[in-house]
Order: sequence, then structure tokens, then C-alpha cells
Amino acid sequence: MTFNQFKNKPIIKILLNRYVLILITFIVWMVFFDENSWINHKEFNNEINKLNKEKEYYKSQIDEDKELINKLDDKEELEKFAREEYKMKKENEDIYIIEYDTLNKK
Repeated sequence: MTFNQFKNKPIIKILLNRYVLILITFIVWMVFFDENSWINHKEFNNEINKLNKEKEYYKSQIDEDKELINKLDDKEELEKFAREEYKMKKENEDIYIIEYDTLNKK
């Protein structure tokens, strides 16, 4: 089959049309090479989703901390927290810290 016979097929005529060639070039450029390309948009959307998840996590942490602050307004709860977290004690009081061995013995 020669080039002229190949060129006379209808699909080839359409593909070799200058407007179709310009359109294909434009689409390829916009998808891959432009600074606002589809690939960049996809990466930005993924980053936005990641940041939204982080935002929700930090909001939940803030809510937990607010609950803890409200709970620590009570003197007994404050003492309990200080003993458990900071190993504080009252005068004339002994504290024993028990640590468990987490390594398996062979």
C-alpha cells in the first residue's frame, strides 16, 4: 500500500486535518506540559485532601485538650494528672514507679 492510498482513507483524512492536529497538540500540551496541567491539578487535589485530613486531626486534638483543661479545673483531677504525667507527690509521700520489662527473655 502506497502513501497515497493510505492517505485517501477517511480516518487518515480526518487525522491529518490541520484543525484536528492543532486540537490534539493543544490537548497534549494542556494535559502534560502546561503549568496548569491536569497532572498538576491532580497533585494539588491530593495535597488539599491530605491537608484537610490533618486539619480534622488537629481539630479533634484541640477538642480533646479542651476537655482535659475543663477536667483539670477540679483539684482532685489536677492532682491525679500531676501524679500520673509528671510523677509529682505530696510531702511525706513515697512514690514507686513500676516499669515492666517489654523484652522477651530467651
